Amino acid sequence: MIVSSSSYYYYLILLSCSAAAASAFSFLPSTTAGSSASTRLSMVLQADPATAKKLQKVEALKIKSDYLRHPLKEELVNDEIFVTKDGYNILKYHGSYQQTNREVKGAVKDYQFMLRLKQPAGELPPDLFRLLDDLSAKYGQGDLRATTRQCFQVHGILKGGLKTVISSLMNIGSSTVGACGDVSRNVMCTPAPFQTPEYKAAREWSKVIAQLFKPMSPAFTEIWLDGEKAASVEMWNKDIESHNVPAKMVYDNGRGIVLPDKTEPLYGTQYLPRKFKVVFTVPGDNSVDIYTNDIGCVVICNQQTGELEGFNVMVGGGMGRTHNKENTFPRAADHLGFAPKEQATELFKAILAAQRDHGDREVRATARMKYLVHSLGIDNFRKLVESYCGFAIQPYRPMKEWKYMDWMGWWDQGDGNLFLGLHVDNGRVKDEGNFRLKTALRVLVDKFNLHMVLSPTQSILFKDVDPKIRPEVDAILKEHGILPIEEVDPLARLAMSCPALPLCGLAQTEAERRMPSYIERIRVLLNKMNIGDEEIMIRMTGCPNGCARPYMAELAFVGDGSNSYQVWLGGSPVMAERTAFPYMAKMDTDAVEVVLEPILAFFIEKRQKYEAFGDFCHRMGIDAIQAYSNTYFQTSPMTAKA
Repeated sequence: MIVSSSSYYYYLILLSCSAAAASAFSFLPSTTAGSSASTRLSMVLQADPATAKKLQKVEALKIKSDYLRHPLKEELVNDEIFVTKDGYNILKYHGSYQQTNREVKGAVKDYQFMLRLKQPAGELPPDLFRLLDDLSAKYGQGDLRATTRQCFQVHGILKGGLKTVISSLMNIGSSTVGACGDVSRNVMCTPAPFQTPEYKAAREWSKVIAQLFKPMSPAFTEIWLDGEKAASVEMWNKDIESHNVPAKMVYDNGRGIVLPDKTEPLYGTQYLPRKFKVVFTVPGDNSVDIYTNDIGCVVICNQQTGELEGFNVMVGGGMGRTHNKENTFPRAADHLGFAPKEQATELFKAILAAQRDHGDREVRATARMKYLVHSLGIDNFRKLVESYCGFAIQPYRPMKEWKYMDWMGWWDQGDGNLFLGLHVDNGRVKDEGNFRLKTALRVLVDKFNLHMVLSPTQSILFKDVDPKIRPEVDAILKEHGILPIEEVDPLARLAMSCPALPLCGLAQTEAERRMPSYIERIRVLLNKMNIGDEEIMIRMTGCPNGCARPYMAELAFVGDGSNSYQVWLGGSPVMAERTAFPYMAKMDTDAVEVVLEPILAFFIEKRQKYEAFGDFCHRMGIDAIQAYSNTYFQTSPMTAKA
């Protein structure tokens, strides 16, 4: 059994091996075939039964599930329209969440299921989009939702349709495995399909790590394909066959990375303490919110030859928190160091193993790897990882400064083709009145067989577009009511929100449905104050879990009640190296102008030349902003109306 981290100081056993520390825990010798227990070192710790606490229910369920089979396997074939809480917790690993429409009242809940795809690097070939479009129309609620992790979600699937939908996706070479649950989630990548060595390597390695960290349980094919092999292998796996990922997954250096578990050699029976997020990009391109991930990887290529040399690696980022629990917080990742390409997979495995064995399994609110990194400090976390991988991690290499890029509009791809970034408000792909985005996408895919890439900002790119068809593409979009990027309000272009109500069970208030009105109101306020050209990154979530990464934004609204938000300020406009800070604990939903006008007035009065709003708030700090705001309406001729 993998130990739960009742204390973050288990690392002392690894670093000092003191008698006192070792008294409560013991090293487990590995029993992998071909090795000797007396000569092998395992970093997996086992608690002394006298001091070990009872397993958390979710952890016990994972063990009892027999590698994610039960009780889901039995519940999917019964006559109920829902699954139990235990069934639901296992269903997450299969890529689905059980939901109800919270606005529909009645004696019987309208149980339905959201299904999330796994799309490494955000890539979506035309055949897969056609299938998704058809499945969402026949089995879902008729729309699609682009997520902040570069994949599509389908909402409104009934329990009886789940198997058909998932098996259809698996048989075309797609997957939902690892889209949810306490495993590595969809591996992200800069969406720009440039053909330079750096961008190619980022895409390639995002697929490598997606396969390296893929859950291997046969439960997925047993439940959804009746034990048969899928008609097609996962499409991204075809691009990385030369890496021989299956062999790298089970390669055992004898230091405890690989568990003596034939089914799940990296995860074991308990998988990870919480979800685990990985991203790849190139120097300077922070289109991916790299500092919000458990592992962030930056491709480093030789500037003369273009050959991949390795990766700058950062660790310990994450957004989720809980209201009124100060031991939970958003966190920007730390720079761990540089990994040569020859050592990269072992280093990534070592990081995952460190979290697997030392992450907090007793309190889920503090189970993410960011808390382990925060508690140990980056230097001691580095030592912990080195104890697994067996080599010293090299210093982080200097890079160019980060820029935020969303890659919207038309771009030269670098190989004679173009790509088009298509802004999608809050990721919702739908047909509504004269706005017919979903139909437009299907027309473009059917007519030109275009490949898509989903962006980390809930939008869509079409890649490999022949320049000759650009006028026709523009005409089709215009015909379906899709604005060119030049006509999209920059505030809307920069904004993101989570789905929230009515389907998310965690939402405390609105997000996706309220964000458009907030954008309009803030636009009016900016124009009134003669700063209409100012571009401010605004994000909104219906709860503190942070799915739309609000704590990195320059201005964020985080739901904390049915009619209120927390206000956060001071995130970096390039989303690098810091989070925002909490400015206001509770803002009435109607008070956005009253709250923001003093802050914007202070910004106008005290900003430095070319200083962005988020940088200004970070520089001035909460005390100065509050002091100015407290006296603003006593002295200003402006009077914002709530």
